[in-house]
Amino acid sequence: MSMKVIYKITYPNGKIYIGSDLTDSINYFGSASNELIEQDFTREERRDFTIRKEILWESETASDKEVRRKEKEYIREYQSNDPEIGYNQRPKPRGGVKKAA
Repeated sequence: MSMKVIYKITYPNGKIYIGSDLTDSINYFGSASNELIEQDFTREERRDFTIRKEILWESETASDKEVRRKEKEYIREYQSNDPEIGYNQRPKPRGGVKKAA
């Protein structure tokens, strides 16, 4: 049986992305929006780019549904669905996204 994981990706600007992987692939870095991330980095910054992947939670026995529920819990806990903090677009932040004045 393979391990199922919840992970956190940290980008050079400090923003994060929380995701899940049902196969525990070492080479999987999620499906964050390319467009959102590209907006935050210059062409020069993209030339030498380091990201960090941390496993926050893992289970050999959780169902896929449980993993997805746990992923949402971590997104809310880390507030990675707040555009100031992270790149998750779902679930939508409670109370909506704060608009810049």
